[in-house]
Amino acid sequence: MPEKNASSFDIFGLMSEEKPEQVSPDEEKKKRRQELLQPTGVKEIFKDGKVSINKFTCVGVQCKYCVKACPTNALYWSNGEVGIIEDLCVYCGACVLNCMVDDCIKVERTRKEGTVEKFSKPRDVIALVNKVNAKKRGDRVKGIFPSAESYCTKCCGPNFYEDFKRKADK
Repeated sequence: MPEKNASSFDIFGLMSEEKPEQVSPDEEKKKRRQELLQPTGVKEIFKDGKVSINKFTCVGVQCKYCVKACPTNALYWSNGEVGIIEDLCVYCGACVLNCMVDDCIKVERTRKEGTVEKFSKPRDVIALVNKVNAKKRGDRVKGIFPSAESYCTKCCGPNFYEDFKRKADK
């Protein structure tokens, strides 16, 4: 039976054991955020953002509409004011849409393609949504009809575009 003594113990083997991989604070925060949002079923659309509430203009005592509207429960009522849990906020703008005071809640968010959007009034949110949806609709139409000729050919018949051009040139 081999005898274990201090000379047969590999101290360098203990020192070279693989350490768990170091995770950056940003990656750790992102992972925690995904874990918090997963039960809510809300998708994260924006890369980054921030929300601020002006405590002086907020009339949350009377309404608390923003707290009720938040899909992730990132807003809460505490000590006579509305608080924000930044890790839960997805910067959707539901709080701004439901707030009865303009410029009370300010949202600044960055889309994945890098576009920065700022708003603090319900009309700003609606205008922004309309702009984004108009671009999506335009892209869809361009995908179906890349040119005026393809549109005329598909909708009005194969010779319509050529006849139209001939009449326009005269």
